[in-house]
Amino acid sequence: MVDIDGVISLFGPFVQPPAQPVEGSFHSVEGIPHFLSSTAAAHLLDLSELFDLVWASGWEDRAGDHLPHLLGVPSGLPFLRFERDVGGRAPHTRAHWKLAAIDAYAGARPLAWIDDALDDACREWASARSAPTLLVQTAPERGLTGREAQLLAAWAQALPAG
Repeated sequence: MVDIDGVISLFGPFVQPPAQPVEGSFHSVEGIPHFLSSTAAAHLLDLSELFDLVWASGWEDRAGDHLPHLLGVPSGLPFLRFERDVGGRAPHTRAHWKLAAIDAYAGARPLAWIDDALDDACREWASARSAPTLLVQTAPERGLTGREAQLLAAWAQALPAG
């Protein structure tokens, strides 16, 4: 499961250690400026050999409309649809609002979830799953870096076959 904002579309203070710069560029997506990390995109391409990537983002189907041609990530990836808040409450700022859709999609399969807004509800859910589950939290100003990509690859390679 791959979130977009804070994983690929970066925000916040862009203070990077010189040894680990984030490559990317600004793009207007539906009139909203986004700094899209080509570093994160390259890691996703590598990880697509080990994982079935699924967009787990409020972008929903719009991820496939924009990211493949802007970043070269695979086209046609599945995406999750989320229940919309109809009660007029403030917009969600934590990832737990994604849990029902992620749980329904994943079923009993092993799951890795990359997101910048994981919280205690996510960790409790992951601990309670019977299938192997890895939560990978990113810093929204750096997104998916080599450190997280290595962690994901090692986890996938350590899973039992089948």
